[in-house]
Amino acid sequence: MLHKLYIALVVVPLGVILVVFAVANRHPVTVSLDPLGGDSPALTATMPLFLLVLLLLGVGVLIGGVATWWNQGKWRRAARDLATETHALRVERDALKAERQAREFPALAPPR
Repeated sequence: MLHKLYIALVVVPLGVILVVFAVANRHPVTVSLDPLGGDSPALTATMPLFLLVLLLLGVGVLIGGVATWWNQGKWRRAARDLATETHALRVERDALKAERQAREFPALAPPR
């Protein structure tokens, strides 16, 4: 139910805004990546403005996601180390429990 509410309140309005933005900004723009090109730059691309904005937004999200993933590496490593240590301690605990139980309740010897 919460998922449907999220879609209705967030995704649908964002989709409508995106479509309105795309329709309102269909005119082509020329993007130049050659700062020294002067009158005839070498690296140019002509595309609709909405496509340029969405492309740059996507690249920004991708770069931000990679930067976040990279910076959280130390926490993921610490979690892996703690999980390994926890597993080893649980195995040791189970072995000690079995040893203690064997000492407290020795197996009955068969009758002679």
